[in-house]
Amino acid sequence: METLAMHISNGIIDGPVAAIFAALALVALTGCVLRGRRDLDDRLAPMAGLVAAFIFAVQMLNFPIFTAGVSGHLLGGALAAMLVGPWVGALCVAVVLVVQALIFGDGGVAMLGLNITNMALLGTAAAYLLIALLLRVLPRTPAGLAVTAFVAAMLSVVVASQGFVLQYWLGGTTDLGGNLAGLAGTMAGVHLLIGIGEGLITATTVLTVAKVRPDLVYALRSLRTPIAPAVPVAGGVR
Repeated sequence: METLAMHISNGIIDGPVAAIFAALALVALTGCVLRGRRDLDDRLAPMAGLVAAFIFAVQMLNFPIFTAGVSGHLLGGALAAMLVGPWVGALCVAVVLVVQALIFGDGGVAMLGLNITNMALLGTAAAYLLIALLLRVLPRTPAGLAVTAFVAAMLSVVVASQGFVLQYWLGGTTDLGGNLAGLAGTMAGVHLLIGIGEGLITATTVLTVAKVRPDLVYALRSLRTPIAPAVPVAGGVR
C-alpha cells in the first residue's frame, strides 16, 4: 500500500534521486516566490492564507476507495490554482506538505522534495493548464466553472500520481521486475477515483466562492472569464 501513497515515505525512493528532486523543488519554489510576488495584492495575500489553511484542514479528512482498499484526500493543487493562481497556489500546497511532514509525519522528511514536486508543482501546474483551456471553451456560466474545476482537479491528481511513477522508475528501492507499466496503471486507476472526490470538493468550493465574491477567484480575473449569472424565468422567457 505504501507504493500507492502520494505522500512518499522515507525509504521508498533512494537518496540520490530524492536529493535531485529536492533541489529541483527548491529552484521551482524560488521561481514561484519571485513570480508570485507580482500577483500579490490586497485580495490575493489574505486569500492565500485562507487557501493554505483550508487545504490543510480538508486533507485531514480521508475518504475510502473501496475498490482499491486505500483511502484518499484532497491534494489541493487545482483548488489553489483556481483561487490564488499557479505560482502562489504551488506555494500554498508546499507549505501544507512541509507542515504535515515535519509535525504530523505524513510523508518522509527526506522525501519532501519528491512530494512537493508531485503535489505542489506537477499537480498545480497541470490543473492550471487545464483551467486555462477549459475556461476558454466551456460556457461562461456557473455550470461551466464547476465542470472546469471538477475536470482540472480530477486529472491533476492523476498527473501527480504519474510523477511518483517516474520517480520510482529513477530510484525505487524495490525491484518491480520490469512491471513499471503495471505500477503506472494502478496509480492512475486509484488516483482517478481519488480525483473524483477531489473534483467534487474543488468544484463545490470554487463555485461557492465565485457566487459570493467572483473577484476573489484568481482564474476568473487573470483569464478574463466573468461568470454570467443565471437568468431568472418567471411568466415567460427573459
